[in-house]
Parts: sequence; structure tokens; C-alpha cells
Amino acid sequence: MTMAENTVQTKDANTVPKKKKKKSRKLLWIIGGIVLIGVILAVVFSGKKDKLVTVQTVDISAEVSGEIISLPFKEGEEVRKNDLVVKIKQDAYSPALQEQNASIKVAESNLEVNRVALERNQLEFDRVKQLHSKGLATQSELDNAQNSVSQVLAQINSSEAQINQQRTGLSRIKYDISKTTIYSPMDGTVTQLNNELGEKVLGTISNQGSVIMTISDLAKMECQVEVGETDVTLVSLGDTARIEIDAFPDKIFIGYVYEIANTATSKGIGTQEEVVNFIVKIRIIDNAFELRPGMSCTVDIVVDQRENVLSVPIQSVTTREEEKMTGDIAKESEIENLSRESEKKLSKKIKPKEVVFVVDNNAAKKSEVKTGISDDSYIEITEGVNEGQEIVKGSFKAITKELEDGSKVKIDNEPKKIKKDGEDE
Repeated sequence: MTMAENTVQTKDANTVPKKKKKKSRKLLWIIGGIVLIGVILAVVFSGKKDKLVTVQTVDISAEVSGEIISLPFKEGEEVRKNDLVVKIKQDAYSPALQEQNASIKVAESNLEVNRVALERNQLEFDRVKQLHSKGLATQSELDNAQNSVSQVLAQINSSEAQINQQRTGLSRIKYDISKTTIYSPMDGTVTQLNNELGEKVLGTISNQGSVIMTISDLAKMECQVEVGETDVTLVSLGDTARIEIDAFPDKIFIGYVYEIANTATSKGIGTQEEVVNFIVKIRIIDNAFELRPGMSCTVDIVVDQRENVLSVPIQSVTTREEEKMTGDIAKESEIENLSRESEKKLSKKIKPKEVVFVVDNNAAKKSEVKTGISDDSYIEITEGVNEGQEIVKGSFKAITKELEDGSKVKIDNEPKKIKKDGEDE
């Protein structure tokens, strides 16, 4: 049985590449609409975009409270390592500093007095000891002289401990004063400035205080994408990524996968919309352009590639099912006596086969093929067609449902013109 004549498009030897150009299999994510929660996340296959984030970012926080009296850099300006970026007023620490220095001087003076007393009492003890050896001093006088020496030694030890304690307090105050002057820990750019000159900031002892500014190393940028659990197994460390950034429409940035999360992130747990993803981090190699955190981008990750392969348009490949009876079937009467369970074992459905339709004498000839990797437009053919054959490239309906082996076709490779309103047919 033949079908009614079909009008189809074909791909001839000129459009089916000869021993093909490099082909690659890519996972395409068009991601975005991101929520900033500590790190920047994205929703895969949502039709939105990713955001770029910096690899290294440092928050400049206040460790002591006070008024900002110097803020040399503005948002967007570059800073070098060890540049002064913030200075907080030190006046609040001056009274404590003076008091601590005075206490140390008093303790040191007391120590000197006790040392003089020790020297005097030691001489007195030596004199009494000589008299006692000659029987000219009593044991009680010798014991009293010894006790006087011991008491002064105790006072000296106490004064030394007090001085150490006072010096520790002084070091603490000086440490706090040092925190009023903040230097940049790295080269970078001020990407966020939260305070102005004259504002007061809050510092805490054990927790992070007010974040005054953020310095980012924009020389190293990365994209973070959420990859579905079925696709993440295809991604490997070192895979090449092609990144398109909306701000630079004529530039393709190249990156590579340098980290794949081991722990999944789940959304909509317990609902029909539950999604399980894994964060994949991609480092951008070329950052000669002025990239900024938060720019939208589209990422293609190349998970496999081959050169010099034969390929056809991806829409030219479809699947067809066949049914085959297996087993020894001798007579129709014997089949009727078989149980339903036996019939199921004898008749089984073979796995759908991938096929293309080759044009042969104005007829579509079905050809079973084996496919390899693919990209957005073409799919690799490893077996089933030869270079130079015309392959049907029609509508989805024509390829998947209408065409049969031997169907008559009419080749129409002319581009369709879009008629304007009012034009005649």
C-alpha cells in the first residue's frame, strides 16, 4: 500500500557534510531568575538565565565599633593588596590606653620599691645569721629576719604578675586600635559599598560586625548552574563550556567545569514539582572584558566531541516499532490452546529502531541507522547511510507518522516565502 504523494525537503551531499566537520554533544542550559542566598543559584531548563559570580570575594567588616573617618575608595574602583580601605575613629580608646599605661607604671614602681626592700632585708638576714652562728642572736631573731625576706619576695612576685596582667590589657587595647585601620587583603575591585564617611559601624567580639564593603577579584569569574540528576552524570571535570553573556552579544566566552557538587539540592520536596539538581561550577578562562557579578548568561557544556563524522539533521531521525512473534508456532489450533501468559511470552514488542528516510527514485526508503552524539542541529550517524545520499528533512508529522517505506515523495527544497497581507496567492 502506498501513501498519497508527500512534499518533503531533503538534504543532499552538499548539506550532509562529507566526513563531517567537528561534531559535539552539548547540554544546553538557558538559566536565570536567580535568588541570592549566600551563593547564586539558578534553575536549569527553566528558559531563564544564569548569573556570573566572583570566584574570590572578601567582605570588609568592622571588628570594632566607631565612626568611619576615612573611606578612600568608591564602588567600582580598583584596590591593591595592603591599600587602606577603611579607618575608624580611635578617640574612644584613648582614655583606656592612658589608664592602662598609668597602671603599668604604678606596678613597675611598686616592683622597684619591693626590690630595694628585698636587698635591705637580705642584708639584715645575713647579719643575724652570722650573729646566730656565734651565739649572739636567738633563733627567734633569725626566723624573723627570714620571714621578712620571704614577705618581700612574695610582694615582688605579686607585682610582676600584676604588671603582666596590665600589659596583657594594654595589648588588647592596642589590638582593638589596630582594627580601626583596615587594609585590603587582596587585589580587586570594590563591588559593593554599604557605608559612607561619618557613619557609625557596629563591631562585635566573636561575630562578624557591620559589612562595610565587598572587594571582588574580577580577574577570576565563574558561573554556577544547577544540572538535573539525569544530566549531571554526563558532565565531567574539565569539560569545555561556551558562555554567552547578554552584555557582550558578539563574544563567546570559554570556560571549563572545575567542580561538580556531590550533594543534591532539592526543590518542591513532596510535591509534583519536586526537582533534584546538582550545582556545577564553571570557571571562565578569558576575562579581558569587564564582567560583573550578576550579569545574565547562557551556558553550553560540551560533554563529548568527535571529528570527521557523518551527520544528518537531527529532525531527520525518527523511531519506528515492529512486532515479532517468537517461539515455535506450529498450528493456529495450538495457539488457541495456549494460556494468556504463554501468548505474552511468545509475542513481544521489539525495542523501537532509529530510522531515516532516504530518497530513492522519488520514493522514501526507510533505512535503519545507528546514531552517536549530537548537538542542537545535527546527529552523528555511525551506520545505515552513506555519504552523498539524500535524506528526508520534513515536518515532524511527516517524518514520524506519515512516511512509510516506499511512500512516493515530491522533493521541494525551495525556501518558502512569507506573504504579506494583501498579496495574491
